[in-house]
Amino acid sequence: MSVKVEKTENKNEVKLSFEIEAAKFEEAMKKVYVKTAKYFTIPGFRKGKAPMAIVERTYGSSIFYEDTFNELVPEIYDEAIKENKIEAVSTPQIDISQMEKGKDLKFTAIVQIKPEVKLGKYKGIELKKIEYTVSDKDIEHELGHMAEHNARLVNVEDRSVEKGDITIIDFAGSIDGVAFNGGTAENQELEIGSNKFIPGFEDQVIGMKIDEEKDIKVTFPEDYFSKDLAGKEATFKVKLHEIKKKELPKIDDDFAKDVSEFDTLKELKASIKEKLEKENEEKVKFETQDAAVKNVCDNTEIDIPSGMIDSEIDNMVNDMKSRLQYQGLTLDNYLKMVGKTEQEFRKDYEEQAKEAVKSRLVIEAIVKAEKIEADDKDITAKIEEMAKNYGREAKDLEENEALKNYIKGSLETEKAIEFVVKNAKIK
Repeated sequence: MSVKVEKTENKNEVKLSFEIEAAKFEEAMKKVYVKTAKYFTIPGFRKGKAPMAIVERTYGSSIFYEDTFNELVPEIYDEAIKENKIEAVSTPQIDISQMEKGKDLKFTAIVQIKPEVKLGKYKGIELKKIEYTVSDKDIEHELGHMAEHNARLVNVEDRSVEKGDITIIDFAGSIDGVAFNGGTAENQELEIGSNKFIPGFEDQVIGMKIDEEKDIKVTFPEDYFSKDLAGKEATFKVKLHEIKKKELPKIDDDFAKDVSEFDTLKELKASIKEKLEKENEEKVKFETQDAAVKNVCDNTEIDIPSGMIDSEIDNMVNDMKSRLQYQGLTLDNYLKMVGKTEQEFRKDYEEQAKEAVKSRLVIEAIVKAEKIEADDKDITAKIEEMAKNYGREAKDLEENEALKNYIKGSLETEKAIEFVVKNAKIK
C-alpha cells in the first residue's frame, strides 16, 4: 500500500492519494462475502450457501465493491492520518479512480486540516474593570421573591379583576369566525400583568366580574411563532370563573424563621447579602474571562475551515434537539412553528459557531505557546469531584481514558484563560 500526501489549492486542505494492492482488496472482499452470503438467494443453492463466484455471476462482479471499500478503507485512512500527523477537521471527500477485482484499489481523500493560528497580543491586554455591588434594594428584591413564593391565594368575590390578580377563565378564539388550533381552553389560570398571553388580552380582562362573559379582540404579533396566526386579528370569547389575589406574608422575624434557618430578619438579610456577593464574584469572573478571550480573538488571525464550523453547528443543532425533546417537540415540528427551513435554522447559528471555534483555537494556541499543562494531581482531584457529584467510584472514572483526556483539556483551557486575565491590565 502507498499513500501520497499533498496540499491542494485551497488553504487548510490536503489530498491523500491511496493505492492498495489488488490482493489486499480481494482478501477484504472475501470477508465481505462471508458476512453477507446469508442475504443472497440463488436457485439450486440453500440460502447463504452459494459460492462467491456464483453470487458475482448472478448479481454482477461489482456486487461486493461498495461494502469492501467500507470494510477496508476507514482503518487504512485513520492510520494514514495518524502516521502523517494530519489534524483532520472534516469528513474526507472520497474520489475512487479504480476499484476492480484483480486490480489495485486507487482513490483520493481530500480533507480539511486544523488551521495555523497567528496569535496576536495576549499578554498585557487592556480590560475594563467590572464591578457589581449589593445594595439594600437588591436584598429587598430578593426578600420580595421569597415573600411571593410563600404567598397564599385568597378568593375575591366583592370586586372586579385588577392587575396582579390570578384569574380562572374559559376562552375560545376565532379568526373571521373560524376557530384555530390552540385557541380554546377551560379553567385556564392567568395572572393579570404576567404578559403570558397575546399583547392586549390581559388588559381587557381587567374590570371583568365573576361569571361575566366578554368578547376580547387582539392582534397577534407580526413575529408570532405560528406563521398562520402572525399579524391576524382574533376574537376570544372569555368567561370569568374566579378571581384570586396574592396575600403576601409580613417580612419580619417570624417570616425569617418560616422561610430559613435563621431566627431574625437581620440574619436572613446578612445571608442574602453574602449569597448575592458570591454570585456577583462569579459574574465578574465570567464576564472578565469572556472579555479577555474576545480581546485576544480580535487580535488573532485564523482562516477557519468550513468543516470546523459545520461540526460546531451540528453540535449546536443536536443540543437544540435534546432541549426540544424535553418539551415534547421534534426539530421538524419546531421549524414548522417558526416558519424556517433547516438550512435557515443552521444559518442562524453560523456566527455563533465561528466565534466558538475561534475561541477554542486561540485558547489551544495559548496553551501550546505557554506550555500549560494539567498535572495528574489536578486531573485526579477533578475526577474525585465528578465521582462525588454523580455517585460513582473515582477508580471507575479513572479507567476512562477519553474522560481523562477531556478533563485534561478542560483544565488546560481554564489555566490558559486565567493566565490571560492574570497578565491583563485591568483599568
